[in-house]
Amino acid sequence: MRFAQDSNEGNSIRAYAQGQITVNDQVIVSSVIVTPDRIIREWLPDSFAGLEKRHVARLAELEPEIIVLGTGAKSRFPPPEYTAGFLIQGIGVEIMDTAAACRTFNILISEGRRVVAALLMA
Repeated sequence: MRFAQDSNEGNSIRAYAQGQITVNDQVIVSSVIVTPDRIIREWLPDSFAGLEKRHVARLAELEPEIIVLGTGAKSRFPPPEYTAGFLIQGIGVEIMDTAAACRTFNILISEGRRVVAALLMA
């Protein structure tokens, strides 16, 4: 699925296909964290099955206003204790399949929001 190109500076997700995300001109084939100004490849597991609380908790280091968690080809919800601490900090969390998370990331950055997208491939 190709997304419309916009004129935002910084990172933008240009396309998503099962197992592949294009951020700007980079094709990424592993789980990844995308912020408006960073691409982080080493923080997340390969799949939702490997997701642990420590992976999610680390997202707070990026000082987001909102976290978008893409859980692979379908929406799956991690245990509530993985994200409960964000609510206390005033950080919003949205959980959805990775394709929807890619689209949501682009919308939020176009609004100037401090968004972190944690995108799992499987």
